[in-house]
Amino acid sequence: MDEATKSFVRTRAGNRCEYCHSHQDDEPFFRFQIEHVIAKQHGGGDEDMNLALACPHCNLHKEPNLAGLDPFDDALTPLFHPREHRWEEHFAQRGPLIMGQTAVGRTTVRVLNMNDRLRVELRASVYAHTS
Repeated sequence: MDEATKSFVRTRAGNRCEYCHSHQDDEPFFRFQIEHVIAKQHGGGDEDMNLALACPHCNLHKEPNLAGLDPFDDALTPLFHPREHRWEEHFAQRGPLIMGQTAVGRTTVRVLNMNDRLRVELRASVYAHTS
């Protein structure tokens, strides 16, 4: 992937993880990664519409997953797709917690472990400094 594409993806995302919405500036020791929404092993390519900016935490938990089990009813549910879904329709941030508002949101929060204790503490710290 060339540097122009990487720069485009970072700019389009506003230097925020497209899954948990953490900002790159809030995690200076870890560079956010360009990830394939649909992994190459599932036929995804390097086109702009299949690329998203992800913090290392979300990217490592997502891996090549395309779906997971909704914690509400264990139904197989697709994960959030940053190019096809609107974040605000599937998630709500309540203080430092990210809440899934739909099956897609709940499943993504679960699979990406978005409310891991350390992630919540980081968001609480950032939230305290911006309030």
